[in-house]
Amino acid sequence: MQTLAQIRAMLEERGLSPRKSLGQNFLIDHNLIRKLVDASGVGAGDAILEVGPGTGALTDELLARGCAVVACELDRGLAAMLRERLADPQSALGAPAAASFRLIEGDCLASKRKLSPEVEAALSGKPFRLVANLPYGAATPVLLALLCDHPECSGAFVTIQREVADRLLAKPSTKEYGPISVVAQAMCQVERIAVLPPECFWPRPDVTSAMVSLTRRTSPLVSHPAKLADFCQTAFSKRRKQLGAVLGRAVAWPEGVRPENRIEELSVDRIIALAGAVASL
Repeated sequence: MQTLAQIRAMLEERGLSPRKSLGQNFLIDHNLIRKLVDASGVGAGDAILEVGPGTGALTDELLARGCAVVACELDRGLAAMLRERLADPQSALGAPAAASFRLIEGDCLASKRKLSPEVEAALSGKPFRLVANLPYGAATPVLLALLCDHPECSGAFVTIQREVADRLLAKPSTKEYGPISVVAQAMCQVERIAVLPPECFWPRPDVTSAMVSLTRRTSPLVSHPAKLADFCQTAFSKRRKQLGAVLGRAVAWPEGVRPENRIEELSVDRIIALAGAVASL
């Protein structure tokens, strides 16, 4: 597994350096990389989507366990390095790694909540898991895209900014509770794997990170997560107003929901019931 000295050397050799604008903070703690992969439960033959592979430290661990990895990298210099290291049969890792690794160069998203056509084509509609140290700015839109439009994604096991992890796990009547909380908990079992201080990364970010797992429920709580996401975006934009003022009084209020309630007070199941009454989920 890559050491900090090796990462520095690989970048310097190619005239590259971490780009803050792309959220490039490379995880250098080997135990935590293994912890994330262990939590995902992946093994030989499993299909993996990795967004933001960087220098390939996590990719190496996934390939070593026999996974088939589709990696999407926006940074042109890092993409060239990954192609040289992993996609070339003549590379140091050789043909077996190249046969199990596919690189997509470019943005993984076509829009705020949709994967790019290149990533979708590479995944080809088959079951997969997301295992990634996600660039901070991409975390919420990538997760929403997978939750709403890709039931073939059985789980997401990711390193993200702690504030985003807190939102995924948030309970009603907390400031962190919002649309991503509701959609994630409706579709998945969400658990915190670990909290990562800045010194686990190079260069050190200004924030604390966390690893979380989102394991898709066998029976999700809602059949149309995209409609639920749209309803939540609208409702939570006026989170402190009473629902009667936001939605009007002519709503068939579900059991346990009153016009005097605020959206931020409601549990996930009651928000789903309310969205069903308003948006016909």
